[in-house]
Amino acid sequence: MNFELQALDLIGAADEKADLLVVLVPQDFKAGKDELSLLIASAIKSGDLEAAAGKCLALFRPLQAAATRLIVAQVADAGARGVRTAVLAALAQGKSPNVKKLLLCFAADAKPESVRAAVNAVAEATYSYTATKSKPAPRVLAKATLGVPNLSAVANEFERAVATVAGVELAKEWANRPANHATPQLLGKAAQALAGHAKISCEVLGPKEVAKLGMGSFMAVAQGSDQPLRFIVLHYKGAAKSKAPTVLVGKGITFDSGGISIKPAGEMDEMKFDMSGAASVLGTFKTLSLLKPAINVVGLIPACENLINGKAVKPGDVVTSMSGQTIEILNTDAEGRLVLCDALTYAERFKPRAVVDIATLTGACVVALGAVRSGMFSSDDAFAASLAAAGERAQDLCWRMPLDEDYAEGLKSNFADVANIGGRAGGAITAAKFLQRFTEKFAWAHLDIAGSAWKSGAHKGATGRPVGLLVEYLLSQLPDK
Repeated sequence: MNFELQALDLIGAADEKADLLVVLVPQDFKAGKDELSLLIASAIKSGDLEAAAGKCLALFRPLQAAATRLIVAQVADAGARGVRTAVLAALAQGKSPNVKKLLLCFAADAKPESVRAAVNAVAEATYSYTATKSKPAPRVLAKATLGVPNLSAVANEFERAVATVAGVELAKEWANRPANHATPQLLGKAAQALAGHAKISCEVLGPKEVAKLGMGSFMAVAQGSDQPLRFIVLHYKGAAKSKAPTVLVGKGITFDSGGISIKPAGEMDEMKFDMSGAASVLGTFKTLSLLKPAINVVGLIPACENLINGKAVKPGDVVTSMSGQTIEILNTDAEGRLVLCDALTYAERFKPRAVVDIATLTGACVVALGAVRSGMFSSDDAFAASLAAAGERAQDLCWRMPLDEDYAEGLKSNFADVANIGGRAGGAITAAKFLQRFTEKFAWAHLDIAGSAWKSGAHKGATGRPVGLLVEYLLSQLPDK
């Protein structure tokens, strides 16, 4: 997708040739004397363009503009949410195989967050998955130009938004792929491909290396599948070696049947999305490769399948994690925390400034927060506040959940140091409490993205979240911040 930013007011936008011109009109729009402004003012006055976000007025071959099609879209208060709603509505109405060149123009000065919202919405509305289709229908839109009267005020935000979109779309691509086209080995190759970019290196460990590390918990999950596990280690080195890195740990269960504690058949196909945490780490590194910020970041992805064979781990089995803690596996479908705990222990060697794990971890989080916000748990108040603020800026929202020690009571075991589940009540919290046991040596946060990582139904597909949140958080840690 080719994005471009231009300094354009309505007079300039009217003279530009495009297959589709979308004009974003704020609620307090003040018309000039040009024909396009007068058209918009007339439409508002007559009530044909209602003052509500997403309301549109469409014209074909308008006399007031050089574009073939014109859609005037109301953004209401001109905030990011209104811009997103307006752009999605306009592109849905203007969808056509003939629209290959889009000009999206702000009728008044644009806010930085509104530019970000516009870029994100254009990318979302035009994304097309093609990898496993015999007759793929690729993205029709080839170029999207954003026209703003105040270019210098929003140029940096535009650059950041375009780079973030590239990361989001890489995350979508890998999360959307069927499990037989996104095995642990293939995920490792996708990570290695990122190492072709400056400042990024990659190491992919196999079963023998993981066994030497003593990752008994991770290996227990993988032993039920014929697909060999992979432990992926990515490095982005944008700062001096002395600068402690932020570590991102992404759950990479490339397919989750539930193991012996097998899931119901309905919608089990969606368990290909169980590696969305891993996909978000890949996407974040893609964005880092484009923006090249002066920070250090490590990405860890424990990747395997959770299937059933004669070697599969059984309910009641006790395994020893890399940390030395023993775990009673009461439910094999609570496997995400079993692979993450060893990765969190591995993260200690980097002496990180902070660690974030990202996982489609619990259905309980979906019940609690739905698809709007990711669940966020942290043992560090300042860290939690930074992540929440990053989510707000990125329009990739999260919500902090509790970590009271009382929730750990349900994880007690008569046969091991800890059990891997704690009952149905507060399931997202007890899962986080399990992970917290492996994070004593660093500031830590856990993002449960089970509700936000993909959509079901007619619009089934990955969302690419929380790449936006992660990128915004990482950039907020730049030395001049």
